[in-house]
Amino acid sequence: MQHEAAMEHAEALVQDEKWYEVRQLISEWPEPEIADLLFDLPPAHRAILFRLLPHDKATDVFSFLEPELQNHLLTDLTEEETRRLITNLAPDDRTHLLEDLPGEAVQKLLNLLPPEDLWKTRQLLGYPEESVGRLMTPDYVAVRRHWTVSEALKHIRAKGQKAETISTIYVVENRWQFVDAVSLESIVLAQLDTHIEDLLARDLVALSPLADREEAVRTITRYDVFSIPVVDSRNVLLGVVTADDVFDVAEEEATEDFQKGAAVNPLKSSYREASLWELFAKRFPWLLALIGVNLLSSTVIAVYEDLLQTAIALTFFMPLLLGTGGNTGSQAATLVVRALSTGDLELSDWMRAIGKEVMVGLVLAVCMGLATSLLGFWRGDWHLALAVALSMAGIVIWTNLMGTVLPFVLVRMKLDPAVASSPLITSVSDVTGLIIYFLIARAILLG
Repeated sequence: MQHEAAMEHAEALVQDEKWYEVRQLISEWPEPEIADLLFDLPPAHRAILFRLLPHDKATDVFSFLEPELQNHLLTDLTEEETRRLITNLAPDDRTHLLEDLPGEAVQKLLNLLPPEDLWKTRQLLGYPEESVGRLMTPDYVAVRRHWTVSEALKHIRAKGQKAETISTIYVVENRWQFVDAVSLESIVLAQLDTHIEDLLARDLVALSPLADREEAVRTITRYDVFSIPVVDSRNVLLGVVTADDVFDVAEEEATEDFQKGAAVNPLKSSYREASLWELFAKRFPWLLALIGVNLLSSTVIAVYEDLLQTAIALTFFMPLLLGTGGNTGSQAATLVVRALSTGDLELSDWMRAIGKEVMVGLVLAVCMGLATSLLGFWRGDWHLALAVALSMAGIVIWTNLMGTVLPFVLVRMKLDPAVASSPLITSVSDVTGLIIYFLIARAILLG
């Protein structure tokens, strides 16, 4: 509540154009909160307030803004203001900004950079999208293995100001060959005449710049480190990926999976920045496609219309059976998709996963079948109870297996397994569930 009150007070001061008071109020605010304030302001006021920020703080605030808002803000700044802003951005933040801009705008901004920053930026932009190379920063501190701690500390003090992190110091040989990493704590606590080589743990963990950025998420999580070195095929140290960048990637990937799992094409921006047209365009194609799948359910019902007329009580159980089938398939798909995305399951583990889910499906089928048989007795006789119980068991086994297998199939086809979640599984299980239900019911009731 205190934060909301402060935000409302700042917005009121901006509305009254009391710029000095606004600047005093937000001077001690954290950068993410200033970014939130800028988002809520009209474009004209947004540019003025941004210009009031100290240069260093303005750069930090800019890195917390959504890409679309960054683009709008750049159009309101002068060429000199833009030059200062993008020059002061960290290389990885600058790359993230430029990769979302049209080619003409990118070239215009690149022309504003000094030669050294221009070379770094072009190098990072040269890596594939969604790769570790786009995520890394070339600003790190490296020392030689034969140096003493005293020499290393002198170098860290000289170069550390421009590095994104100095919690981990990287050790290289001639021609920048990566050797190992050592924590700053180990260097500070060692005797000044100790050689860096004596502090190495020989625990080499590194990433390729061509690896998918999700690999960086898994590696940092697995080894519980703040940063990971990035090396090329010749073991040359190119840069580092830090945990703060990885957290952003993990959030983006999780959001993308949630949206795909709900049959929504991933949004390019945050929800609050998305336009009405974008929200419509991301959802409508999937809904239209799922209509086609759902029409198959109507076709199946029409085929077995004579059976429904003979045993009208069967219609009572259709929502129950189809709903349970969809839920069972969604549960299995969600568990498998998440395990695949976190690396808990690999593509080669498909037999093990299917075997486990077959056993789980059998137990679920017996329990759900017995439960629904009681409803069958209540609505009819033992024939109906048997038909409903066997149908429930068959549907549960089938949809649980389908929810397990489909994510592996999609991964094998180089597709995102997140699309196998709720809407797709539910629509497919409705069609197949009706077929199972009617085949079993016809065999028992009319056989």
